[in-house]
Amino acid sequence: MSITYPFTAVVGQDDLRLALLLNAVSPAVGGVLVRGEKGTAKTTTVRAVAALLPDVAVVPGCRFSCDPAAPDPGCPDGPHDPDPAGARRATKLVELPVGASEDRLVGALDFERALAEGVKAFEPGLLAEAHRGVLYVDEVNLLNDHLVDVLLDAAATGASYVEREGVSVRHAARFLLVGTMNPEEGELRPQLLDRFGLTVEVTASRETDERVEVVRRRLAYDADPAAFAARWAEEERRTRERIAAARALLPSVVLGDTVLRQIAATCAAFEVDGMRADIVMARTATALAAWAGRTEVTADDVRQAALLALPHRRRRNPFDAPGLDEQKLDEALEQARQEAEQAAAEQAANDVDERPGPDDDPEPDPDPDGGPGPDGGPEGGPDGDGPGGGGGVPPQREDTAAPEAGESAPDAGAEPASPQPGAGAAAGAEQPPSAAGEPYRTRALTVPGLGEGAAGRRSRARTAQGRTTGAELPHGRLAALHLTATLRAAAPHQRARGRAGAGLVVRRADLRQAVREGREGNLVLFVVDASGSMAARKRMVAVKGAVLSLLLDAYQRRDKVGLVTFRGAGAELALPPTSSVDAGAARLEKLPTGGRTPLAAGLLRAHEVLRVERLRDASRRPLLVVVTDGRATGGPEPLPRAARAARLLAASGVASVVVDCETGPVRLGLAGTLARDLGAAAVTLEELRADTVSALVKDVRRAA
Repeated sequence: MSITYPFTAVVGQDDLRLALLLNAVSPAVGGVLVRGEKGTAKTTTVRAVAALLPDVAVVPGCRFSCDPAAPDPGCPDGPHDPDPAGARRATKLVELPVGASEDRLVGALDFERALAEGVKAFEPGLLAEAHRGVLYVDEVNLLNDHLVDVLLDAAATGASYVEREGVSVRHAARFLLVGTMNPEEGELRPQLLDRFGLTVEVTASRETDERVEVVRRRLAYDADPAAFAARWAEEERRTRERIAAARALLPSVVLGDTVLRQIAATCAAFEVDGMRADIVMARTATALAAWAGRTEVTADDVRQAALLALPHRRRRNPFDAPGLDEQKLDEALEQARQEAEQAAAEQAANDVDERPGPDDDPEPDPDPDGGPGPDGGPEGGPDGDGPGGGGGVPPQREDTAAPEAGESAPDAGAEPASPQPGAGAAAGAEQPPSAAGEPYRTRALTVPGLGEGAAGRRSRARTAQGRTTGAELPHGRLAALHLTATLRAAAPHQRARGRAGAGLVVRRADLRQAVREGREGNLVLFVVDASGSMAARKRMVAVKGAVLSLLLDAYQRRDKVGLVTFRGAGAELALPPTSSVDAGAARLEKLPTGGRTPLAAGLLRAHEVLRVERLRDASRRPLLVVVTDGRATGGPEPLPRAARAARLLAASGVASVVVDCETGPVRLGLAGTLARDLGAAAVTLEELRADTVSALVKDVRRAA
């Protein structure tokens, strides 16, 4: 049995360790998403925390880890008799591989026994194994969509359901979800992002001493894991005891009204969707107080909870950078604190006003000096400074408004300094790249035919999910039974098999696998003309807006993307094929323009990129999107060379689309010629919009 690297021996990564410890104290926080570059001990730290979690009591022999004090009434291994003693075991850390099948995740049914014997022979999956433990997904952003959907369902309901051809199995599946990811390889779907209670960004330390200590400890662990673990055993024991003490203290922690107002105001200030952020922040702040040994949540707890619970909930589209403006956070917390104090002061003043005085006169005499009388009393007047006075708070309120005015003043004062780009242009420096236009919903671009690539949302393909289109003999383990085809295969042999009763005699050779058709993700390779003919500011704004829209569409359809640009003397691979559309948007934003138009070089570079990618992943079909006006300059016979390169791509079977960027009243139609050489469809920038296509369809129907 391998010895896990000790949690307390991890150097640095304070936010990551704190987030994991808070989930150990209060599993209701909802898990952790760890974002960071490769080689930053993400996986090592996550695996190490499992050794610190308390043991759990389980029903002996139950494959679904039922609690003996409150067994699941629907457990497939049940029913269980309540037995408070039960058996105890260590909390499990279950790892979900990126390439796992759905049956491995949720469990599998033995269809042969189900049909022939009428029994639910169910083999539990990873969700059952992770019940009351930790489910760890490394590279969670690369997980297939159908597995993400299963995880979402289980995380939301606390149960796993397996439905196969009328056979249904349900079992409890409550687990701590921990995922790690490298953002360079693509982002997570927003629905799964929101399921993680906390998120932390992990980077390698730039401090020499800290890096030295990391290497020293790792080498010591690799040389003798047992001795290294023994050296940290006392620290591990103290941390484990502190977790147990914090868990015991957790029910006694008080979440005051002022703190709740700060939580709600902070979530509103950052415009997060829904109420899950408020709930997670409240649970995290409570866990922070318990971890610190306190019974009352403080403003510092709320601030720390916001830094852990909100960054991943602020993304509105895949191109938004995650993170939190700490100055805005402090302002929201301070404003909420002052509003809570004001509300408390007003409530206290109202309570004083409603309470009868010593002479039992409910209507006190007016102030002889003309003061505010019952509304504020002497302390509530303009000169009063008592905390309970009604007039002592409004000046405080005005002070809180003052920073807002102060904030707008610098903005106004900064306006004269805004023409910096103009100054740079006057100095003769190259102009900054033009901004992209607003993204929009694009028409659907697909690869013709039927593929067999990774599940996605673009082109037709044979997939594990989708509508049933036929049946076939199973290859290996049966995953999706085609019931009708199985019955047809078994029916002619019933007499020969000695069928006597009502039950059907089914053999393994009768089983038929369902053939299903769904959608796949493709490799969308953009070839963008960045030459001088495209450099006119308005045209490049429109071109970048179109490519940005296609990138957003590729994100939504689960595609890989790549970017080839050509200008000047040649072409370059600006973005190798990746699942990160963020990286594509960043490269597009910095795209320079100008020079000649080496169209042939761009097409040949695309041909080479696709050739290499076909060797890496033969099942992922490519879609080539060429964004150009069709012009070709530079070198001998530029147009014929471009035509030959286009025909080479067409001969390799690459599906292509040409986005014609030519504008103006006089058009040469060169992009249409290029499309014919590629065997591709040609669309203008205007036709690329989905709303334009819808309008054209409506016009055609109206004319008909």
